[in-house]
Amino acid sequence: MADPNERDAKLIQYMSEAYGNERELEMALQVDIALTTKAPYKKRLKEHLKETKAHAKALDKRIKRLGGGGQTVASLVGKAQAVAKGPLHVVRGDGAQEKMLKNAKAQFTAENEEIATYLALEVFATKVGDTETAKLARDIRKDEERMAKFLEGQIRQLAAATAIDEVPANQRRSAASRKRSSKAAKKTSRKRVAKKRTTTTKAKPKPRAKAKG
Repeated sequence: MADPNERDAKLIQYMSEAYGNERELEMALQVDIALTTKAPYKKRLKEHLKETKAHAKALDKRIKRLGGGGQTVASLVGKAQAVAKGPLHVVRGDGAQEKMLKNAKAQFTAENEEIATYLALEVFATKVGDTETAKLARDIRKDEERMAKFLEGQIRQLAAATAIDEVPANQRRSAASRKRSSKAAKKTSRKRVAKKRTTTTKAKPKPRAKAKG
């Protein structure tokens, strides 16, 4: 097969980078699944692991169709980076909720990076007339966007759960009480001012009529 032209070489470059990211994410997800104790969260991670493997397979196939290859190198680099990050997942945070929160934040960041990658690939492929690569990038991006939306919800839930786990109840109530007290004080102050104005208006004497000469 002839060497790829400039257009195809650039497409192969971008897809190879995306492929390496997918393989890295694949390894990271396996670590996160093992550490996740929240059932719905673990289930969605497992689903996304399957999606991630499918993404890598589709990218590899398209790269070869355009005359590319050598994805083994990119894959090994990605795997090495993921394995190096793996132990960090274990030591993050103190409690289970906080560990899952920090992992969710890392996953959310990774998903948004992938969204940007596939958006750029889609636009580039469209511009150079490669509709097949553009469609592949768009389809994968939609999967990543769904996962990012799910992770956003998990971050909200896990942050709230971490607050309950890590901060004593009396401190959480004190903060809430101060906020309520502040609002109540402002409301009372406004009522007093309004009442004072009303009283002043009622007490103000009417001007005397001038006597007729």
